[in-house]
Amino acid sequence: MPWGKNLTFTDPFPYQAAIRAADLELLPTARGEFHAELTQVVMKQLWMQRFYQRLPQIDTGTMKPGRRVVGFLADANSPTLRHCGMQVSAGDIVVNDTDVIHQRTEAGLHYGSMSLPLEVFDAFCKSITGRDFSGEMRLIQPGPELMSRLLNLHKMAGHIAKTDPHIFALPEAVRALEQELIHVMVRCVTEGTSTKMTDGVRRHDMIVARFEEFLEANPNTPLYLSEICTALGTAERTLRIACEKHLGMGPIRYLTLRRMHLARRALLQADASTATVTQIVTDHGFLELGRFAVTYRALFGETPSMSLQRPPDDRQIFLNRPSSLASTGFAASHGR
Repeated sequence: MPWGKNLTFTDPFPYQAAIRAADLELLPTARGEFHAELTQVVMKQLWMQRFYQRLPQIDTGTMKPGRRVVGFLADANSPTLRHCGMQVSAGDIVVNDTDVIHQRTEAGLHYGSMSLPLEVFDAFCKSITGRDFSGEMRLIQPGPELMSRLLNLHKMAGHIAKTDPHIFALPEAVRALEQELIHVMVRCVTEGTSTKMTDGVRRHDMIVARFEEFLEANPNTPLYLSEICTALGTAERTLRIACEKHLGMGPIRYLTLRRMHLARRALLQADASTATVTQIVTDHGFLELGRFAVTYRALFGETPSMSLQRPPDDRQIFLNRPSSLASTGFAASHGR
């Protein structure tokens, strides 16, 4: 059954859980209240999403199998972003064909995405253009008129989801909108000018992808740079350069940011009658408890003990649905 909805979030945990077509970890990187809006539309074959993110952040994770996803800046005034090392500007379309992705976004991002099952995407490409589509990671610049048409259709579908979602219960209206969106999207990605990754960007992308895969394989383990470089077979300097270019920060700062978020998740999930802040914090590799507490409060708007002592019902609301907790950033108070 087709549907559309609009959600607002004040914390990254429920926000990242709500995103379709990808399993992502979202790490805000600047001070301020976390605020994100997510508009989703699901039709018979096409999924589309519209994102607004107030804070800059790093998004890492994996694409869910079986769908081809394209993405683009949904507003001409939106700041640029870096996707797997490639700079994405207004008028560009990203074609995803990789398991591991990483994005670095600036404050005030407006982003849109669309996805189809692989076989459906390829069948539409064949029927519209008469040739197969190569799914290699790339940036595509469609003609201005086609791109404008895609942005307007995408915006219109998002507006319907916000204001008149009952329209998605009308089969013929949904079918007409879906077919038009797919047709324009396919023309954009097949008729536009394509830019592929350079060899240097590809090498760094592979290093960062392996780095992220290693972190994903060790989700609750405190990790250190020397052991990571050994596991990856990569020199520390090379890893540092790749992370700086793709994530906007060095691996040490990224590890600390990630561990802070993991510690917070552990505090929220722990049983306050048996667990202690000291135990959880040291388990995540933080030994200077006073410094950790100061950074934690600046980052999440509450002390570690407040997170641990949350009532069980409050924790479930906080972890699984939009919440009222304001989150602050991290990068301004830590070096690379």
